[in-house]
Amino acid sequence: MTASNLRRADGPLCAVLFDAVGTLLRPVPCVADVYAAAGRRHGIDLSTAEVGRRFALAFARQEQIDRRWLAGRTSEPRELQRWRRIVRRVFGQVAALEAIFAELWEHFGQPGSWQLDPAVGEVWRQLAAAGYVLGIASNFDGRLLDICRAMPELAGCPHVFVSSQIGCKKPSRGFFRTIEQRLGLAGGQIMLVGDDLDNDYLAARTAGWQAVLLDPAGEQPELAAIAGLGRLPARLVSRHIHVP
Repeated sequence: MTASNLRRADGPLCAVLFDAVGTLLRPVPCVADVYAAAGRRHGIDLSTAEVGRRFALAFARQEQIDRRWLAGRTSEPRELQRWRRIVRRVFGQVAALEAIFAELWEHFGQPGSWQLDPAVGEVWRQLAAAGYVLGIASNFDGRLLDICRAMPELAGCPHVFVSSQIGCKKPSRGFFRTIEQRLGLAGGQIMLVGDDLDNDYLAARTAGWQAVLLDPAGEQPELAAIAGLGRLPARLVSRHIHVP
């Protein structure tokens, strides 16, 4: 990516939006650890590895439902439903299921359960100083607003786009079009920075946006290779956007 890639017929790059989970934010402790601990508190003894395996299958199943049967449509009630179903798939139809779900829902809505990636946080500050419009574009629910408001680096962000409030989620084209309308910008004037090949990079490119695929932890180098970027650590985003 060169400087010439940042200018198109519909104008120069004006806004840089970041995906939330996996890009800006990471759960601490990790999801599998939190689920396993919640289960043990209610008498369900599953290893972290088994919880992680079950969670991955349950999450993938709900993603499939969202894409194939709901055509990307979502809402606050749908998000509540999908997470309740994920918890049920992890732990089974146990007596304490609703109590476990309530505990987990509350936990992941707490700002203290999330950590801002320090490298991406530094890029965020550089971009803000350079005058770009900044925002967050995430497949999440309304809890993300309180999480962001509690983080000093993100508290003043005026543009937090949450799928449950938009009514559709990435990679749906409607997600991107709604953001364009709210920002008053053409697709080519917006860049999405994210860690998911399909939901972030390819979906943004298909919508006519600019995009950068990240692998901040170096865990999925094959994703960047598929996108033709090579591995792109978070610290290099500013170079691709040419922050002075």
